[in-house]
Amino acid sequence: MRRFPPAPRRALIAAVTTALLATGVTGATGAVAAPAATAPDRTAAVPSRLLPLVERSAERLLTADEVAAAKWGTDSPVDDPARERQVLADVARQATELGGDPAATVRIFRDQIEANKVVQRALLRRWDADPSRAPAERPDLSRIRREINRINGELVRAIADSAAARTAPSCAGRLTAGALATVREKRLDVLHTAALARALPSVCQDGTAATR
Repeated sequence: MRRFPPAPRRALIAAVTTALLATGVTGATGAVAAPAATAPDRTAAVPSRLLPLVERSAERLLTADEVAAAKWGTDSPVDDPARERQVLADVARQATELGGDPAATVRIFRDQIEANKVVQRALLRRWDADPSRAPAERPDLSRIRREINRINGELVRAIADSAAARTAPSCAGRLTAGALATVREKRLDVLHTAALARALPSVCQDGTAATR
């Protein structure tokens, strides 16, 4: 099975980072700056079937901040294998019910989970180094997980609805354009932009992989 053939997994991250620099979207903490007025509008180049997938991925990724806040100062680890297995089993079942590809859905969700942990680890390290930047209150993790489950359901549907777009030769470039549009719309900072790129490498696949 090939992902973004023949480029390595890091290709999407490099492409997103390069494009962000080219459009003037920068920043190390907080929201990124808006792109210059002369920057090209790439939103129109994003197929409607791919953009919801990218947007739901970003929404899921933003929950990592609250998950990290719920875990900070506790013994709760970032890695939660039991929870991850349950999520993957649930999304595979949902994909089957929708007539989607459960194997592709699980592949994509594995990257979603790893991207979420990228944000969690970075924030926890930041707060350990400077507790004054840590959240003042600890959110309810069960509430956050209910929200994640809701987003998961929408993301499973977006994956099922984008099967043709995900196997198209233009998928990689258009997915990168979708990531850039989403970064601008949601004003993601550098950490969340890199994590979004980490969430997407399994989205595109060739037609032969899709049938396996």
